[in-house]
Amino acid sequence: MALGVPRLANLTRAAGRAALDLILPPLCLKCREPVAEPQSLCASCWGELRFLGPPHCAQCGLPFPHVLGQGIKCAACITRSPPFEVGRAAIAYDDASRDLILSFKHGDRLEAVPMFARWMVNAGHDALVDADLLLPVPLHWMRLVARRYNQAAVLAHAVSKLSATPVATNLLTRKRRTPSQGEMFSARARLKNVTGAFAVAKAERAKLAGRRIVLVDDVLTTGATLSACAKTLLRAGATSVRFVTLARVVRPLSPAL
Repeated sequence: MALGVPRLANLTRAAGRAALDLILPPLCLKCREPVAEPQSLCASCWGELRFLGPPHCAQCGLPFPHVLGQGIKCAACITRSPPFEVGRAAIAYDDASRDLILSFKHGDRLEAVPMFARWMVNAGHDALVDADLLLPVPLHWMRLVARRYNQAAVLAHAVSKLSATPVATNLLTRKRRTPSQGEMFSARARLKNVTGAFAVAKAERAKLAGRRIVLVDDVLTTGATLSACAKTLLRAGATSVRFVTLARVVRPLSPAL
């Protein structure tokens, strides 16, 4: 009996995958040890990562050490309400995840993006549900030329494919080239560094009117950059702003944003 076209195509892909694995065996994206599936981590590297989820702040997603109750916010969100409706991150930015993230951000290692996007969609359900538009945190054009790609935009496009949420890369712009946030040694310095750095052109504001926006970025440290972006979008007419990041720094008893 003849094979159906879909089954034949699946068998062809499987055969091609097996042949490729013989020539170029898949390696762990972090330690480069052999793994069973491409674009994945070995069991050891996977086990070292800290995936973030409940219990956490209902607004910013800051992890709690134990369950506090439904809808509970962290002290920072209660004291100084951030400009976000909700925000989530997939993993903690720490010694276990640092090399994996930096190799993607600065080392042209884009093969991990599909895996990162799956993590972000899983962790960011609360932020992505009913969202109208994904916006990556923009780079200044001079930094984009030097880096060759915006890591936030790469993540946003990958998340868009999995979540079926449209992505726009040119609505929000960085109008002022700022020093890297990594060079700032305090939350206050980071906030000052990005204040007034972002803009939405008047001609583009109609595209934001009444829309629920999700900002996408790689790492949240103090949240200064995301806060500056959110305030700019709300002033331009967005109904609400949320965020989804690949990772976030988790400091006990420190403000999330």
